[in-house]
Amino acid sequence: METSKVYTGENAKLLLQGKEYNLPIMIGSEKEVGLDITKLRADSGAITVDSGYGNTGSCLSAITFIDGERGILQYRGYPIDELAAKSNFVEVAYLLIFGHLPTKAELDDFNFKLTHHSLIHEDMKKFFEGFPPTAHPMGILSSMVNSLSAFYPEFDYKTDLEINIARLIAKLKTIAAFSYKKSIGQPYIYPQNHLSYSGDLLNMMFAVPSEEYKINKVVEEALDLLLILHADHEQNCSTSTVRMVGSSEANLFASISAGICALWGPLHGGANQEVLEMLEHIRADGGDYKKYMNMAKDKSSGFKLMGFGHRVYKNFDPRAKILKASADKVLGQLGKSDPLLDIAKNLEEIALKDDFFIERKLYPNVDFYSGIIYRAMGIPTNMFTVMFALGRLPGWIAQWKEMRETPGTRIYRPRQIYTGATKRAHAPIDKR
Repeated sequence: METSKVYTGENAKLLLQGKEYNLPIMIGSEKEVGLDITKLRADSGAITVDSGYGNTGSCLSAITFIDGERGILQYRGYPIDELAAKSNFVEVAYLLIFGHLPTKAELDDFNFKLTHHSLIHEDMKKFFEGFPPTAHPMGILSSMVNSLSAFYPEFDYKTDLEINIARLIAKLKTIAAFSYKKSIGQPYIYPQNHLSYSGDLLNMMFAVPSEEYKINKVVEEALDLLLILHADHEQNCSTSTVRMVGSSEANLFASISAGICALWGPLHGGANQEVLEMLEHIRADGGDYKKYMNMAKDKSSGFKLMGFGHRVYKNFDPRAKILKASADKVLGQLGKSDPLLDIAKNLEEIALKDDFFIERKLYPNVDFYSGIIYRAMGIPTNMFTVMFALGRLPGWIAQWKEMRETPGTRIYRPRQIYTGATKRAHAPIDKR
């Protein structure tokens, strides 16, 4: 949607200290309403304050639409359930980055690039060896992505963008798998050109040189689905970080590395890990899940039920609906006997039937089901956020690319309301 078509020609009126100011009204393609305050400071000297930016639109974007009230998530206009059922992760990545579903020729070319750029430079292995055994895989992931700018320093936006996009998507799964192997002391497994993106990731993570690793098709499909469902989610913390760093014209690798660091925070990318930690706590306390569901209803208990409800989705998280079916399929296929998974299923059953949770719309969210699936796959909790980053990568790239290609984009520079000391005189040290 062109910027000019967003403006309605109407204005909202702001009365400030006896003077009236016009704020142009904007309406997006899905009828979202915004007020343009671009000229407010210049005209009035005042700024708006919105801690956490929860009511601030930082950009115009044509990539992802979310309606939290109705439980809608769309990539480039396509409903998430349709993409989950009919596309694979590579196809969705292409859609997000380039704006349309690829033709067969475009998809074949994109797959070829991702396959043949998945090897990392042998010198990068020395970087892995420099990390201690206790290094978190996310710290390794961020550092290694940033190092790619040293191996591919040429970055002319017009001529090098597409090849560097392919390099980054291809190599991130190799870096992720190597990070995991480093953390458990196993030898690195190189990428295999005949495998799918998700299949190759599983092989590099779980294969060992001494025996053949057979990829479970159900697990491969579930992993691909998880990557699709995490591929973009509008202007969240890590995506906004990628845009902010990129607004300085930092290169793609540096911008994505910053996004990985933002995702690492437990309030953003660590939610599914917190779900498993909660389940482990319940198990260690005797496994009485009913007690904890009752505690969740009591504010004075201090217990917070992780993996239920969502800040954006006031209805059911559309991704959670899809993952619930996938979780049932994976658990059925693998036949896993795991007390944590049993506790999770019991919590889910109560939450979907109990009036307390139904009335407050505290449904299991994407973090609840993704944690269960990753656990069943054998992926350790410290790798959960790495898997999240792999899925989110196409969205980060798409948002970074859109930001760079939007006319008039300026370096991000928020304002503040200063609350510190007013001007004061400097006192000599013996008078302080």
